[in-house]
Amino acid sequence: MGKKYQRRVADLIRTHLVELLDRKVNDPRLRMVTITGVTVTPDARHADVHFSVLGDPDVQADVQAGLDSAAGWLRRELGRRLRLRNTPELVFHHDPSLERGEHIASILDELGFDEEEQDVGAG
Repeated sequence: MGKKYQRRVADLIRTHLVELLDRKVNDPRLRMVTITGVTVTPDARHADVHFSVLGDPDVQADVQAGLDSAAGWLRRELGRRLRLRNTPELVFHHDPSLERGEHIASILDELGFDEEEQDVGAG
């Protein structure tokens, strides 16, 4: 399958997962989770779903456990919505990019660097 198809399927999966997690999932562990990206294999049988959540490692582990436990239900719901020949198996991976961004922002705040200084220097 082509790269364009893979991207399209990945985008559809991401869109529907966000909606399902926002509106249909009752697990309190999954309330503040953000789906940051989806990568689908060329045969569309596996999808790596990257998620992020702010919090300590215990919160991240709870969210990982919640997603792993809901993976079968999410896959079934995606199958109903997407009508693909094969609904991909969902594998969830923690994405630390939001935490890294938050950490960098806090370091910049500590150094006293803010957007106003940047705007003044550019003008």
